[in-house]
Amino acid sequence: MTDPSWQPGAWPPHQGLPAMRPAQGQPSMLAAHSDRERAVDVLRAGFAEGRLQKEEYERRVERAYQARTVGELGLLVADLPQGPAAVQQAPMAVPATFMPAAPTNGKATAAMVCGIATFFTFGASAVPAVVLGHMARAEIRRTHENGDGQAVAGLALGWLAIAGWALLLLLIVSAASG
Repeated sequence: MTDPSWQPGAWPPHQGLPAMRPAQGQPSMLAAHSDRERAVDVLRAGFAEGRLQKEEYERRVERAYQARTVGELGLLVADLPQGPAAVQQAPMAVPATFMPAAPTNGKATAAMVCGIATFFTFGASAVPAVVLGHMARAEIRRTHENGDGQAVAGLALGWLAIAGWALLLLLIVSAASG
């Protein structure tokens, strides 16, 4: 039968039996073979990631297989990421696909509209297209907005219209003098 004088935690320490404690973390709980294997897996991952040198890894693995308590195993892996100490992971970055697009520069859009309008205004909107295109490109470099292609299109169409009018005037002047 049971000894009426026996109480939890009453075993003498010289017998090598663990003192019974409340179940808070239980560092003095005897380690099972599966506990040792989990600790070795954490050590193996730390070694593979370059967190442990080979000598330290081998020393810790040896100590893990010799550990008697869960607390001893916890000390072996406490400084590694998957150890018993909870490590907060950084929040995952949102892929650029789901981020809102940068706004398009309004002057770039105006430059492109003025550049296209040169066909309908007989080149009257060419100078505004060039001016707005240069202003838009300067703002885009500073603010990292979208619309650089629109600004370049407005510039190109504006300069083509200006060059076209300059060539027409040159032909008129040369024909009149000749």
